[in-house]
Amino acid sequence: MSASAIGHFVEWFDFAVYAYAAPVIARQFFPEFDTTAALLSTFAVYSVGFIARPVGAFLLGGLGDRYGRKKILAAVILLMGVATTLIGLLPTYAAIGVAAPILLVVLRMIQGLSAAGETIGSNSFVAEHSPIATRGRNVGIVYTASNLPPVIAALLVLGLTTVLSGEDYESWGWRIPFLLGAPLAIVGLYIRTRVEESPAFLEMRETRQVESAPIRTVFSEQWRAMLFVFAMAAVASLGYYSLTGYFYSYMTVTIGLSSQDALLSNSIALLVTFVTVPLVAAISDRVGRRRTLLTAMAFSALVAIPAYLLVSTGTLGAAIGAQALLGLALGAVFGPAGPAYVEMFPARVRYTGASISYNMAFTIFGGTAPLLATSLIAWSGSSIAPAWYIVTVTVLAFAVLWTMPETSHRSMQDAAPAPDKDRDDQRRQDELRDIAAGTPTGH
Repeated sequence: MSASAIGHFVEWFDFAVYAYAAPVIARQFFPEFDTTAALLSTFAVYSVGFIARPVGAFLLGGLGDRYGRKKILAAVILLMGVATTLIGLLPTYAAIGVAAPILLVVLRMIQGLSAAGETIGSNSFVAEHSPIATRGRNVGIVYTASNLPPVIAALLVLGLTTVLSGEDYESWGWRIPFLLGAPLAIVGLYIRTRVEESPAFLEMRETRQVESAPIRTVFSEQWRAMLFVFAMAAVASLGYYSLTGYFYSYMTVTIGLSSQDALLSNSIALLVTFVTVPLVAAISDRVGRRRTLLTAMAFSALVAIPAYLLVSTGTLGAAIGAQALLGLALGAVFGPAGPAYVEMFPARVRYTGASISYNMAFTIFGGTAPLLATSLIAWSGSSIAPAWYIVTVTVLAFAVLWTMPETSHRSMQDAAPAPDKDRDDQRRQDELRDIAAGTPTGH
């Protein structure tokens, strides 16, 4: 859990800093455009990182099912760290002309390839190590690590913009968060290379059950599971990247909030999400993934429009309240979705099936969230147009997930309900582990 969570933090810190640097990047890499066009161009490059994610899902998912979770998780954190550091060193448009935005696009695509293998790999790794009774909670603790990096990135940008003059931050200060990608990636890589491979994959390898063609198998045998994961990820990605990739620019450009107020309120909202995810994940261990997830989605659809109406009033208090509400809804969805993504599939095609469907949704709905939200406001003239889009996607996903099977008691080896004997064996193993550690079992 520690290795996965730390690596997860590093991976998504690197991915998050781009969103908070978007207004500066717009001026540094697209200076010939007006403000709105430059911001749209910057978000278009932001979306490029997601275009690469399906490619990465097909590649890394298949490799993860054939060669192991541990090797892929080590590779993706190294790839992300290199790409992020190079963005921090990239010359601007004024220095090298059109080559600057072209190189920015290439590095964003490398980031996207890396990101494609992170979440499902980490969630699978922890789920395959966990006992059934606490699997959701354990995955939730790791999964929520993706909500902390935007907070740290936002606070770092807030500190830099407070300490540095506007001119210094514009010329070189914005590069500092990107350059931190190198040491963070090294730490994450070191930790990930020192953990054991997951028991589910080791069992497959020992019994010669490793799938030779996981991509073909998952599309022919697991298409319903892929549809359910796609629906869950559509809502999760739209909510997450609306909050982390768009809301800062929305508040500063559209609403007129100061940069400091926007960063502060956004950080508070993500802290709400950070705390909510493992709590709701633990609840889903008791009441089931399906019931918890459907309740969370209904709540998300109900609060989207009121939250956007509230933040449009333009005060700091309204921004904090509105985003905290969105953060709570997002955390409630993340909680049961994190373990459900990987519980849907048997171990032999888990990385492939979950990665492809998850990353397709994140590309279509998450990667386009800032660009589409900005365009919707420009087209409609309504500052709450993005909220209607969120409601529509959430309602459609709710309809798909109404027939979703319960997954909280499935075996992580074959994705079938774990028989009572397996649960008893797991309980006895847990007791023996506690006795060996000198911890009372309570039985």
